[in-house]
Amino acid sequence: MSDFVSNSWAMAVTIAVVVSIAACAVLLWVSGTTKVKSDSDNTTGHVWDGDLQEMNNPLPRWWVGLFIITVIFAFLYAFLYPTLGSFNGKLGWSSQGDHAVQVKKYQDRIAPIYEKYMAMNAADIAKDAKAMGIGERLFMNNCAQCHGSDARGSKSFPNLTDKDWLGGNGDEAYIKATIVNGRTGMMPPMAAAVGSAADVENLAQYVLSLSGSPHDSVSAAIGKAKFVSCAACHGMNGKGNVALGAPNLTDDIWLHGWGAEHIVNMIQNGKTNVMPPQGDKLTDGQIQVLSAYVWSLSNTTK
Repeated sequence: MSDFVSNSWAMAVTIAVVVSIAACAVLLWVSGTTKVKSDSDNTTGHVWDGDLQEMNNPLPRWWVGLFIITVIFAFLYAFLYPTLGSFNGKLGWSSQGDHAVQVKKYQDRIAPIYEKYMAMNAADIAKDAKAMGIGERLFMNNCAQCHGSDARGSKSFPNLTDKDWLGGNGDEAYIKATIVNGRTGMMPPMAAAVGSAADVENLAQYVLSLSGSPHDSVSAAIGKAKFVSCAACHGMNGKGNVALGAPNLTDDIWLHGWGAEHIVNMIQNGKTNVMPPQGDKLTDGQIQVLSAYVWSLSNTTK
């Protein structure tokens, strides 16, 4: 309730809560003080099924007592906890704050497990079977949803087991920075700069030729001149630019799909690929071990 940005909503909630609790108290008082006129035999005169009579007995004391306790509890709860609109409660409790406390307790409890790995590099951590077991579980919980349980990725999700890295050389520092800060890769739509639809098709054939993929050699020869629109990022030889995160077009690795159709779509529409940052979800020790695990996937250790 404390997240309301409008005072009118906060006031409406406060009024609804107070009126509801007060109405329960009034109902209790009215039911305890109002006397229903009854006959001399303590019945109200209402009869069902021929012989089922309604008696005029007061509410049981235990029931009234529970009702009173409930009303008192409701007022106390509204005073202590965030119930009345934007009022945070006297105790200042919130589910977000409680979650943060629980996370901190968990992090403090697991800190000793990771302590010894903080002073080790990826190569040394990768030789530790226990660390790799922890790293694998961290990967399954935080990375496998996109990169797959085998870390080989899928369309638009990079394979982490090869040596092909966008935006870096795949060393420990780059992997750790990517895990902490995330990464955004973007190729703008280039169809307008390339020319007509036929030009885009020819350029796609030339891009295929760069990696030795099956292609139309005539169309590729025509499209070669149009590659100048791509060279600013991918280089005149098509080998990419690590600093820009522009992929190498001469290998046989296709992150967003292989074939003329996929290349044409990329030229026409561009692509924005985002890896969300994980630094706020993991401790420094977890990041250290996870980075070493990811590093180990594409490096042989002895």
